[in-house]
Amino acid sequence: MSEKSYNANDLKILEGLEAVRVRPGMYIGSTGIKGLHHILWEIVDNAIDEAANGYADTISVTLHADGSASVEDNGRGMPTDINTKAHMSGVELIFTKLHAGGKFDSENYAFSGGLHGVGASVTNALSSWLNVEVYRKTVFKMSFKSYYDKERKKWMCGIPSAPLEDTGEKTAKRGTYVRFMPDGEVFETTEWNYDAIYKRLKELAFLNKGVRIDLADERTLYREEEVTAEDGDIVLKKVARPAKEPVSFKFDGGLIDFVKYLNEDKTPLYSSPLYYSAVKDIKVKGADAGKIKIEFAVCHTKDDEESLYSFVNNICTVEGGYHETGFHNGLLKFVNDYARANGVLKAKDAPFIADDIKEGLTAVLTVKMNNVEFEGQTKTKLGNPEAKALVEQAVAEGLASLVGVRGNKAVFDEMAKKAKFAADDRIKHRAERDIAKAASDSDQLNLIGKLAACTGKNPELNELFIVEGDSAGGTAKQARVRQYQSILPLRGKPLNVQKKNALQALQNEELKTLISAIGAGFNNSFDVEKSRYKKVIILSDADQDGLHIRCILLTFFFKYMRDLVKAGCVYIGMPPLYKVYKKDVEIYAYDDKELDEAIKKVGKGYSIQRYKGLGEMSAEQLWNTTMNPATRNLVQVTIEDASAATRVIDMLMGDKVEGRKQFLAENANFNKVDGFIERVNFKRDEGEAYN
Repeated sequence: MSEKSYNANDLKILEGLEAVRVRPGMYIGSTGIKGLHHILWEIVDNAIDEAANGYADTISVTLHADGSASVEDNGRGMPTDINTKAHMSGVELIFTKLHAGGKFDSENYAFSGGLHGVGASVTNALSSWLNVEVYRKTVFKMSFKSYYDKERKKWMCGIPSAPLEDTGEKTAKRGTYVRFMPDGEVFETTEWNYDAIYKRLKELAFLNKGVRIDLADERTLYREEEVTAEDGDIVLKKVARPAKEPVSFKFDGGLIDFVKYLNEDKTPLYSSPLYYSAVKDIKVKGADAGKIKIEFAVCHTKDDEESLYSFVNNICTVEGGYHETGFHNGLLKFVNDYARANGVLKAKDAPFIADDIKEGLTAVLTVKMNNVEFEGQTKTKLGNPEAKALVEQAVAEGLASLVGVRGNKAVFDEMAKKAKFAADDRIKHRAERDIAKAASDSDQLNLIGKLAACTGKNPELNELFIVEGDSAGGTAKQARVRQYQSILPLRGKPLNVQKKNALQALQNEELKTLISAIGAGFNNSFDVEKSRYKKVIILSDADQDGLHIRCILLTFFFKYMRDLVKAGCVYIGMPPLYKVYKKDVEIYAYDDKELDEAIKKVGKGYSIQRYKGLGEMSAEQLWNTTMNPATRNLVQVTIEDASAATRVIDMLMGDKVEGRKQFLAENANFNKVDGFIERVNFKRDEGEAYN
């Protein structure tokens, strides 16, 4: 076989924004619902940067009836003059050139979330059209379009319709208005998720004290509902979703209000969170590298787990980083010093360890700095080592400075006592480690008669189905591919661990079996690399009991095997709700939208079977609809919005009942991923993430 020639003429040059169009995942992570919202956040972040640096105090986000979205701020307005190097206006430069912007030094923005310099241009490249208005005494306008050039056989992305126009229209407004239409040729869905946007904008308002953020949804969305006709037949009726009322977020308390919000379904140990902020000089190899602003608010509760939410330049760092390490070190140093000085720790007592001061802690930490080093384009982990010592110093010094404030002595006494109780409990219950070890990969006896294990030994290929009940478990065992699919039937509902400590969780037989099956340890000893399965799939009925089991299992994973969720190993299996059939034609539908499509495909004379449980299916049906990787619906669970997830878990699974019934009434669609995990999109087993 002759070798194909390969020379310089074989190299393809992608011009302008074409690279973004050809490989969108490199810039926005995915073309699913997450990527769709990413292009909105890029524009929102630009507005937030204006506010964070003191140039704006109001931001408005609108979801328009035609599917487009707009963001307006009252900041300085994008530059409208001509850039002498690029020979184009600042607006055109921002929207058409990658790595172009005013955020690569500290001259225009002391702190910025958009340091990659690709935000607005990527949004433009992945939109079918984008319009921008700039208000600087007069109104400036510019429009962009994306289209496929058949003659040149290439995408023309974000092409200006004309140069920036000064309309001459006088205006008292100031700032920038951007409206864009996500391109349906790029994204798997272009339907904005209101709840996800609502949560993120509320979070941004907490993080930017005093900034008002408005959200309006002008869309009319429809859902399918089953109704009984006069002749007794079940028919589908389209029902318009009531219009969302415009909302505004503004929190003058900032992080203090944020911590109070997170603790609404918990019992705080003291009335108001502690707050401190500081600005420090950054030194890198002895040289001045700018400044870092550190803010945090803390409050302990009667819970036993930590809820720490960290942000860098308003970006949620769900994977942590050096700032979180510094925060924990500073808090540990302060609490140890205070406990020694005030007799909570005696001379004979060992100092507290990190786990002791984390117990029951709710905290928000935000860091703002220039020259940020995020690990990866998704910006989820801070990689600046210099942040560690500065945050540690600020936390220890800040809390120490608050000791003398009137009323704070009692607060710090509670904090020290909470740590002492945790330390005593840790020492008392060292047996937890022994039980966890017994529930590890060496404890095969615990699995006899319970787990139908697969024969394969490759965790990358192996799947563990957690099935509701022995009946469904028996069907699943018949349906599975034995080489790589394991079945673990649940015998009754597992323990709700949100109300229990680690020792109590380990004494529950169902959870012990689950820990044994996964084989990666538990709690502090959990090591995701030791997991026997890279897909752990919760497979329960689409009814109230099934929803409750999902909640219980997700709460367990979230609390004691969180790294399994972070690694993307936890999934929800989606059994079909309906079978539409006629003679030798049958189509399965997983929600009301698919049901409507199935009815149209089958045509007149169809019948509908509504599945109430997995046990109603034969092994062949269960395989084809729910277990076959080629045809099933499998939803990956993520915790990118960890603060919202924790708060809703506390509400659903904790001791307080206020608001629970209302939440369930509004959200308990039993074939959604979960009552508190929003199902925003799914496709056949391609790992689309849900938050």
